[in-house]
Amino acid sequence: MNYTIRNIALSLRNFFKKIPEILRSKIEQRTFIILSSLAVGVLTGLASALLKNFVHFLEEKPGNYFNQHGIGFILPFFPMIGIILSVAVTILFFNGKLSKGISNVIYLITRKASDIPKQDIFSHYITSGLSVGLGGSAGLEAPIVITGAAIGSNLAKEMKFNYKVKTILLASGSAAGISAIFNSPIAGVIFAVEILLPEFSIPYFIPLLIASASAAVVSRFLYSGQIFYLVTEGWQLNAIPFYIVLGILCGVISFYNIKSTFFIEKIFEKIGKTYLRIILGGAVLCLLVILFPSLYGEGYIAVKFLLAGQYDKIIPGGFAINFIDKNLALIVIAALIILTKVIATTVTISSGGNGGIIAPSLFTGAFTGFLLAQLVGYLGLANLNHPNFIVVGMAGILSGVLHAPLTGIFLGAEVTGGYKLIVPLMIVTALSYFISRYFHHESIYTAPLVEKGIKFRSEKEKYFIRMIGIRDIIENDFVRVRPEMTLREVMRKIVKSKRNLFPVVDSEEKLLGIITLDDIREVMLNPDVYDVVLAYEIMNTGFNSIDINSELFFALNKFEEDNVWNLAVTENGKYRGFISKSNIFNKYLSSWAKQQAEEI
Repeated sequence: MNYTIRNIALSLRNFFKKIPEILRSKIEQRTFIILSSLAVGVLTGLASALLKNFVHFLEEKPGNYFNQHGIGFILPFFPMIGIILSVAVTILFFNGKLSKGISNVIYLITRKASDIPKQDIFSHYITSGLSVGLGGSAGLEAPIVITGAAIGSNLAKEMKFNYKVKTILLASGSAAGISAIFNSPIAGVIFAVEILLPEFSIPYFIPLLIASASAAVVSRFLYSGQIFYLVTEGWQLNAIPFYIVLGILCGVISFYNIKSTFFIEKIFEKIGKTYLRIILGGAVLCLLVILFPSLYGEGYIAVKFLLAGQYDKIIPGGFAINFIDKNLALIVIAALIILTKVIATTVTISSGGNGGIIAPSLFTGAFTGFLLAQLVGYLGLANLNHPNFIVVGMAGILSGVLHAPLTGIFLGAEVTGGYKLIVPLMIVTALSYFISRYFHHESIYTAPLVEKGIKFRSEKEKYFIRMIGIRDIIENDFVRVRPEMTLREVMRKIVKSKRNLFPVVDSEEKLLGIITLDDIREVMLNPDVYDVVLAYEIMNTGFNSIDINSELFFALNKFEEDNVWNLAVTENGKYRGFISKSNIFNKYLSSWAKQQAEEI
């Protein structure tokens, strides 16, 4: 019986493995890519809907249960419990490895040929649900973007697509994640283009649209509802000076958020023990949530209160409003929430929880817009439309933190329905982006990579890397050495060669090792051993090699990580030649000069 079941399972597995080949033979390539992007969108939309329902369940059911049984005192500790569960799941089910943040996705695109581990399809989904659902002050967008990217990348690998198509499907999954989590298909596409794609062309656009639209349909069907609602008749011309002030303010606060994030992260990186990070981060987070309940979870409830004009609900219980004017109290509270939100978000993630920074940026932007409108009214300078400034502030902070003004404009408009505010959105996002970038050249996503020495290339360099393969830069004029050769025979070959590398290959051309001048320096001056020492005794077997069918990204990554100048190239284990940094550089210069000549 067990034997029969095993045979059936193997037959089904083999059948599903053959599906890509069958589809490839029956369907034209472009159509196949479109169908794949549709599948990525549907799967990501489904994952997003499940994640939102999971978080909604955790936000309501446990709290109601504990309150009903008279143990509601445990509720303030929920954020720490969420962090503990997230860490436990990571250790027990994912070997303690969880690469957080969209920075890692950018790294995988630029350095790992868009290969995302399969475990990322589930790991971020579960850990972020536990963290945010139980009060972690972060968002769900980064985890669902990584989940969508992992779905796209792994589907492309199963379909045996090349790097270019794999990147398209990865970006499609990311666009689908933003689209599904916010019900904002246009912003999803813009996000993928502005943040992830190293280059953009029309062929990329169609799969992104298909994936983003399909994810929005699936997500809306399974989890309907707009995150925010905005009722506005448009913007007033006399408010333009204040929108300019808001843009400047958003830029400054965005810079503060970026610097604070990295400062707090470095503090937690110095804490070696996991349990100490959990205790410290959990304690700080719980304290902040007790002081300012608006910091709990994604914080969208507080933003809804602001848009609805229910300002009293953002005032913490016990706040000493009896001693100051209520309007002034709102200004003070909004300012404190803006300053502490980034702390709550960073400690949530750094101490072991999981989540993203887009939702916190929208939250901070909403309070920034409210703060300015409230302050201007309190000073008697003007009577501003609070909801308009709240929405535009959301886009402003998002633009400044991500260095992505278009994403800020369209996400701000889509999640609120505030398309009538497109001009203020453009003004505020542009100013915020300019100021934030002036003080901090890299975005919150690219800064960690640059700090690690990962430099981002110009568009011409990116184009070159994608157009040139290992076969185009391989050098094969190296003198081969047989393992059974004596040192005397090796020396004869060295004298006739202009190279300082000598591949040791067997009769089947399998690369066994490499001999360099450094390897024989000690024995070459002793003629007595010329006929005694054999090549295989002095060859270096710890050489760096790469397969001839690999992407150039892998070679560049090896050059950086292993700090080497040359890489041996093999094909199915057989020696084919070497590639070097200098040859890549020369090839780039030649390609660039040719391209310049064609442009002229």
